[in-house]
Amino acid sequence: MTPRPREVKLFRNNRSQAVRIPVEFEMPGDRVLIRRDGDKLVLEPVKTPSTLKELLMAWREEPQLAPEDDFPDIQDVAARPEDIL
Repeated sequence: MTPRPREVKLFRNNRSQAVRIPVEFEMPGDRVLIRRDGDKLVLEPVKTPSTLKELLMAWREEPQLAPEDDFPDIQDVAARPEDIL
């Protein structure tokens, strides 16, 4: 059963705004992802891989670096005698 919405107070924790999450809304783990959806803030638990397969699949889903073909060509210049120590 989904808990009913509940009003809670916001407070300051150093320079950050914070909110205490009531026990009925408790989330697993100790980290969350936060994002805006219009005027709402959405919190999602960070899922940590529990198996090697899950870890490899998570790495596969991460954005890839640009292929080496996208890097500009760099001219190879021979070292001058004064550059060699």
